[in-house]
Amino acid sequence: MQRPRPTRTNSSIAAVASAAMAVVLSLAGCGAIGLGDDDKATASKSPSPLPRIDCAEGKAQVAGSGSSAQQNVMKYWIKQYQRACPDVQIAYNPLGSGAGGAQFLRGATAFGGSDSALKPAEAHQAPGVCPDGRVINLPMVGGSIAIGYNLPGVDDLVLDARTLGKIFDSRITRWDDPEIQELNPGTDLPSIPVRPLHRSDDSGTTQNFQAYLAGAAPETWPYPAKKSWQGKGGGSASGSSNVVEQVNASFGTIGYFELSFAAGDQVKTVSIDTGADEPVAPTPETASAGIAAARVVGQGKDLTLKFRYGLTAEGAYPISQVTYEIVCDKGNRPETLPALKSFLTYTAGDEGQRLLSGINYAPLPDSVAVQVREVVRELS
Repeated sequence: MQRPRPTRTNSSIAAVASAAMAVVLSLAGCGAIGLGDDDKATASKSPSPLPRIDCAEGKAQVAGSGSSAQQNVMKYWIKQYQRACPDVQIAYNPLGSGAGGAQFLRGATAFGGSDSALKPAEAHQAPGVCPDGRVINLPMVGGSIAIGYNLPGVDDLVLDARTLGKIFDSRITRWDDPEIQELNPGTDLPSIPVRPLHRSDDSGTTQNFQAYLAGAAPETWPYPAKKSWQGKGGGSASGSSNVVEQVNASFGTIGYFELSFAAGDQVKTVSIDTGADEPVAPTPETASAGIAAARVVGQGKDLTLKFRYGLTAEGAYPISQVTYEIVCDKGNRPETLPALKSFLTYTAGDEGQRLLSGINYAPLPDSVAVQVREVVRELS
């Protein structure tokens, strides 16, 4: 039974609007993604046609924060959107999924970004955020959680869920361990320590990676799939970009992050032995195949997906994820609602999805994208 939600008073509306405005104005100084003056100048001179976007009428400022996994695609989306709709200012701060959900539930942003769906119990902690409505999760972009590594002389590396679980739980400690060698016959593995790296901040990428380990190799990964890291030992860094930086900096390191970060920094990535005829490398195409096997388990307008982590289909990468945009189905702030709907209609539409493979993200399967667009049209 849904808990009753108190009616938002005029004073609380003013407080939330003030907080949201403060976030928008402060994001520019906090590493937020937006369209700066240089980008505006470049966009105005660009010979490429403007994207076809149904812009909201009037000026608006829309603040979002959360998942760092989507920060590269969000930068692209915002730049393209504001080329077509210069009266709308979109700002997105990639603080991590945990912080994004928390800021949205405080009423500080118009939407949150998270690599794991916000659960109903979490939304109930802030019942006044969606007057007369509820918090919902809208899948918006897919991708692979790549396992990046730094091993001298090893350009192709195959691991499976079992060995990954032991590596990230500090139970396989050297790279020439027999279990790794068995998966890589003929490869000269160096006799150096394994240095696993995990996210230090609460992260949906962490939650999805741990869900894969728990789902595909429960005998070696007995921990719950939480946004906080559960394994033993290893180093840590905040945000995907910092994990990538540490992997690049030291031999023997291995970490997990969204594929676009691996591609951007030319990090070598692991192919996963899923039990199929060939190990599967992380690509936009193999991620889409993994996402297509997921099913919608959310209720009503919530489109939370459930993944099949033991998937053995040929060409389907098993450590895939989607990033959700967290919004209200009803009770969105009227001053940001038209611009929010316009922006999300673009990101979920053909115009926003068709070029994602080119920047190492996976477009949503058509069956999911159609449902997202229907829900966005009905936001109020």
